Amino acid sequence: MPSVETLLAFFAATALFAYMPGPAVLYTAAQTISRGRKAGFMAAAGIHLGCYAHVFAAAFGLSAIFTVVPTLYFALKLAGGAYLVFLGVQMIRTRIDAGPVPSLPKKSARRAFVDSILVEVLNPKAAIFFIAFLPQFVSPEAGFPIWVQFLILGTIVNFAFASADIATVFFASEVKKRLVKTSRFQDFTRWIGGTLLVGLGLKLATDRT
Repeated sequence: MPSVETLLAFFAATALFAYMPGPAVLYTAAQTISRGRKAGFMAAAGIHLGCYAHVFAAAFGLSAIFTVVPTLYFALKLAGGAYLVFLGVQMIRTRIDAGPVPSLPKKSARRAFVDSILVEVLNPKAAIFFIAFLPQFVSPEAGFPIWVQFLILGTIVNFAFASADIATVFFASEVKKRLVKTSRFQDFTRWIGGTLLVGLGLKLATDRT
């Protein structure tokens, strides 16, 4: 593996990227606010699982395709952005029964898990991040093969990001619990969560970077 100094730099940079508010954090917060803590955890789990597609792609060089085929990157970016907008609109349109304790649709948590996997897999920026970030800390002279180092470092990064998403779920659910759970509040949370997803989708689809 790389030197101790390189690994320390890797862990510091990973923590910085993981806990810097970004699309994954906002997405997880939106799911938690709109659908509840369980859905938030399932969303975090879905993002974590979907992220392994990018870890493996980086390890075996597939992500490099995006750098030489800009059209493919652009198409996937539009697809991912459109899917987020679709999820946001669906979230706004789906009413949740109000009561002393909100009654969430039974499939909400499971749907959040599946949706989150697709959202992460369709995020080309995640692929570019791994292919750009991980090589900085891979050492050709190390005992492990390059692809093994990619997998190990990518897995560490993925768990760091997952920890930030889980922390977001706890924070968002605590904020939600402190507010009055009325029908109007349920509508408000759906609009907030849905608007966040629509905004993220539009940003992903139109971002030129």
